[in-house]
Amino acid sequence: MRIAIVSDIHGNLPALEAVVEDIARRGSDAVVNLGDSLSGPLMPLETARFLMAQHWVHLAGNHERQLLSLPSARRGASDAFAHARLGAKEFEWMASLGHSLRLSPEVLLCHGTPASDLEYFLETVEPANFRAATQAEIDARLGEVDAELIACGHTHVPRVARAAGGQLIVNPGSVGLPAYDDVHPYPHAVETGSPNARYAIVDKRDGDWTCRLISVPYDHTSMAALALANGRPDWSHALATGRMP
Repeated sequence: MRIAIVSDIHGNLPALEAVVEDIARRGSDAVVNLGDSLSGPLMPLETARFLMAQHWVHLAGNHERQLLSLPSARRGASDAFAHARLGAKEFEWMASLGHSLRLSPEVLLCHGTPASDLEYFLETVEPANFRAATQAEIDARLGEVDAELIACGHTHVPRVARAAGGQLIVNPGSVGLPAYDDVHPYPHAVETGSPNARYAIVDKRDGDWTCRLISVPYDHTSMAALALANGRPDWSHALATGRMP
């Protein structure tokens, strides 16, 4: 069984198309999308239409939930841009998605953690530090989940970890946004240091799951220019460099 895992596309259709081409070259039995697919100052409508045409398993991320539920006065700039460009079909599609899904008895998909679309799974934010989560933190966030493989997104950081019980936890990184900053629960920045699109492929071999974290180049300069034209120099810098200004 080979599964391609994508997450956090954020309306970056050229990055997604490059990833899809790479998946086709490597081969997969299924593709799963862990959410945060549209929010951002890029190509939300075009990305939604592309995704809706794929025979993939899709989840909602926190940004899908926010696009559906937050009033206009509370939307951030990225959600506001996407919301203004999406139509009834796209909102209906988003509303049909959940934030977690048991893909099979062996595989659990979630956007953040099994309990929350906002919680970081494999990273921890402290008042003056953004770091890899400890074993105890990972195990606490996993809870009673007994799946052999857990796929998560949300933090945009490609990472693989093992729970104390042996489960493999995979974050494929972000297809479309290689760096960002946030103020919750404390101000922090996430940077991958590269403009490449990220995804993962997992395989079941000899009774155990293996993972490859894959980095794919694409025409990131065009998306950086689009973000700048749409009034987001922070996104432009992130897309061009994989770092925050």
